[in-house]
Amino acid sequence: MDHPRRLQVLQAIVDDYVHSREPVGSQALVERHKLGVSSATVRNDMGALEDAGLIMAPHTSAGRIPTEKGYRTFVDQITSLKPLSAPERRAIRTLLEGAEDIDDVMERTVRLLAQLTHQVAVVQYPTVKATTVRHVELVRMDEHQVLVVLIPTDGRVAQRVITLGEPTSEASVLDARLRILASVTGRSVVQAIPAISAAALEAPSAERPIMLAVAEALQGLAAISSEQRMVMAGTANLANATRDFARTIGPVLEALEEQVALLRLLSEMQQDERGIAVRIGAEDASDPLVETAVVATGYGPQESAKLGVLGPTRMDYPSTMAAVRAVARYLSRVLGP
Repeated sequence: MDHPRRLQVLQAIVDDYVHSREPVGSQALVERHKLGVSSATVRNDMGALEDAGLIMAPHTSAGRIPTEKGYRTFVDQITSLKPLSAPERRAIRTLLEGAEDIDDVMERTVRLLAQLTHQVAVVQYPTVKATTVRHVELVRMDEHQVLVVLIPTDGRVAQRVITLGEPTSEASVLDARLRILASVTGRSVVQAIPAISAAALEAPSAERPIMLAVAEALQGLAAISSEQRMVMAGTANLANATRDFARTIGPVLEALEEQVALLRLLSEMQQDERGIAVRIGAEDASDPLVETAVVATGYGPQESAKLGVLGPTRMDYPSTMAAVRAVARYLSRVLGP
């Protein structure tokens, strides 16, 4: 929008409506916001905003409320996000850094984000393609069995017992471990598999079966981990927003329970120059999330996995965007190498 004052009026309408859920009139805008113009001028601006499809009058009310297009215009003009308060940052750091494993991290993340935003919080598990190897440990159990422990950067420790056809010594296991670490550390789990196989070709014959068995074990882990997973919290927050849905919230709850539509949506959302992706409504009226807004951002290696919040389009976008971005940064730090 190239009319600064009308944009200011739109911002004021969005701000008032988000916090009061009451249609906003011109007199209220003049009284609550320093617009520097008369009520008549504000009414003219509101008329122009309505003609542009940015606001609308619900029923016969004299006030106006934002449309999806109005929210989008409002969100697009947000150039900077207000940082979280010091207590909020401390709460994030304390909660996430106290987690015991990846599942605990994911659960704590969504609970925290739901509390900060009062919306439904969702987080995708890191994908195996984006997860790098932090450490591999081999423990010789007997001459035919070796325990393989994989510690990737996503924190999900995996272990598997491999059985060898030929007896192996403690020294061979230790030497194979060193070769494996030299070839895979810092690589993704997927890249580690061919790297170990290639290194095995140059290894002594005593170590080669061990390394090939480890590569096969990682192949199985990659296959299991390739499935997309997500966890959510704060679904009860939708109960406080039923008035924001013209239709029943049933389809929204079903979509959250099935997860497929939301996972696809998160995967398709593209971040802007602020590092945030915001979807408001949907073009397809049959979309179960048509009356919702989703604010998301990537985290972790290559930011391939996303976390975010879902709620009604009447959302405090600046605060929500700031909270999502802050939590994502802390989560990346916790899961980082």
